[in-house]
Amino acid sequence: MELSIEAARAIAAGIAMLGTFGPGVGIGILSFGAMQSLGRNPEAAGIIQTNLILAIALTEAIAIYALVVALVLIFVGVS
Repeated sequence: MELSIEAARAIAAGIAMLGTFGPGVGIGILSFGAMQSLGRNPEAAGIIQTNLILAIALTEAIAIYALVVALVLIFVGVS
């Protein structure tokens, strides 16, 4: 059974998208910690929210890199 170039690209892109699981778990852990902090100290909501949004943005960048790699593998791969 021989794999076509298009099928190999699709499999490679799927494997590249496995890189989104780490940021998903990381964002969940960040949100959990922020909610615990808000429960303990509601007066610090502004500082906690600012830091949470910044941390989520930096974590989500890793998933965006995985998406870019997957799109490059699909559309720009060498034939």
